[in-house]
Amino acid sequence: MQKIVLLISLFLLTSIKLIAQDLSEVYSKVNPAVVSIFVEENTVMTTSDLRSQTVSKNGLGSGFMISDNLVVTAAHVVRVPERIQIKFSDGEIIPGKVVSSYNAPDIALVKLFRPKLNAVTVKFGDSDKLKVGQQIFIVGSPYGLSASFSSGYVSSFRRNNLGKNPFTSTEFIQTDAAINQGNSGGPMFNLVGEVVGIVSHITTQSGGFDGIGYASSSNLASKLLIDNKMPWLGAELHLLTLKQAKLLNVPQEYGLLVQRVSSNSIFGRMGVQGGDSEVQLSGKNLIIGGDIILAFNDIKIELNDETLLKLSNVANNLGDEPKIKLKILRQGKIIEIESK
Repeated sequence: MQKIVLLISLFLLTSIKLIAQDLSEVYSKVNPAVVSIFVEENTVMTTSDLRSQTVSKNGLGSGFMISDNLVVTAAHVVRVPERIQIKFSDGEIIPGKVVSSYNAPDIALVKLFRPKLNAVTVKFGDSDKLKVGQQIFIVGSPYGLSASFSSGYVSSFRRNNLGKNPFTSTEFIQTDAAINQGNSGGPMFNLVGEVVGIVSHITTQSGGFDGIGYASSSNLASKLLIDNKMPWLGAELHLLTLKQAKLLNVPQEYGLLVQRVSSNSIFGRMGVQGGDSEVQLSGKNLIIGGDIILAFNDIKIELNDETLLKLSNVANNLGDEPKIKLKILRQGKIIEIESK
């Protein structure tokens, strides 16, 4: 009996050692493809004397190379950037710009200003093949500590409206692998070094990692970022509720309140204006004073799947030199602006 127990113990120890060795080898291959992302953006903050002012804010995230000039990351890492710097494992830094972004699934595509020489890239794996209990690992820059490794298991899946509407479709992989500030946008790998998820967010009561993290699935990211390529418009938008629209005297039931605009984006070049005052409106912290979009290319903003699908179809067919017409409410007047 003791011999059997001893044999089982030796087998388990050997298996654990082999798994650790395998992960070490896979990590060394994929790590050079993982990058740190440094972002500068402008935001509106309320001062101690309750006045709002625009300040510059720095952000940190992670990402990974899928080609010599394309980086995948989380949408919230590069929401409205004025400047993006991509830092590679060899220390080289190359500026980049957002080319596509989806807020609900929290995924974005960044293009480098020039290709990375001798780039190490990784490929998307099939996230539909993942099963609860399967081991995965994450590489990123938690708290700025680049090339950090954490491992864990697939805990569950969280799906919403998959395949219907790209603005609201989500598919998140829940994991117990450690995720902290700076990990956002980094890759979740399977044991053969394929990207099966993009790190998004955590559920926490302590403010730190409490054992529940989420990554957007690779299949949804591939479908939206690679196949659709919806252009990044460059604004943080909030869909007003009926009550909020009434409070802001919007002449229709719904509208898109422009919170912030990146100056070097499509909307920025069109002259779309963001807000200048931080307030709480119907229990929601918002930046008001900016434009309210009433229609996009003659499609009236409404809260239903039909309208959102129309908007996504238009956006997916805008091309490299998009022709955009906006009907907006600005300082109580309705005006129209167009891209040049």
